[in-house]
Amino acid sequence: MKLKIALLGLCLTVLTACSSIQPSAKTTHTLPLQTAWYNGETVYYVTTDVSDQAMAKDMGANYAPRLRDAIPNYPKPPRQKTVLERVYGFPQGVQRNVFPSAPQPIGHESQSSLYSPVWLMYLVKWVNPVEAYELTSESAIFSAEAKGLVTIERTNIVVNCPIVNAP
Repeated sequence: MKLKIALLGLCLTVLTACSSIQPSAKTTHTLPLQTAWYNGETVYYVTTDVSDQAMAKDMGANYAPRLRDAIPNYPKPPRQKTVLERVYGFPQGVQRNVFPSAPQPIGHESQSSLYSPVWLMYLVKWVNPVEAYELTSESAIFSAEAKGLVTIERTNIVVNCPIVNAP
């Protein structure tokens, strides 16, 4: 019995010691911070992974072809939820990307059930580039499309771009 108590005491001591071990040095990594639009407001994000190799190279991100596995078969039933959210990109960097959702507020207290950091890229192209102006929300993009000013094309490019706090 005394041996069992001694072993239990030893186990508790080891477990307590393991839980209080602190890293000896803090490691910092720097990721490029990008800006985008969400409902007319600037948001900040980092791109960590892209399913398209050329885009991953251009963005300094990981090439992650398996991200394409998140794309459901189309046409997708309207009520079928997926991890993917839309992101609107503009070829040749005509303007900043547009996100249709964001964590509200950013951080662990977010109440947004629509936000996902995994995005399916939609390309927005101006029919007449001379008429281009800054589109700062998903509704502005849809309005421009309804007027025949832009076209929207779904791609098979999936990106992991979490929205983060402003610097």
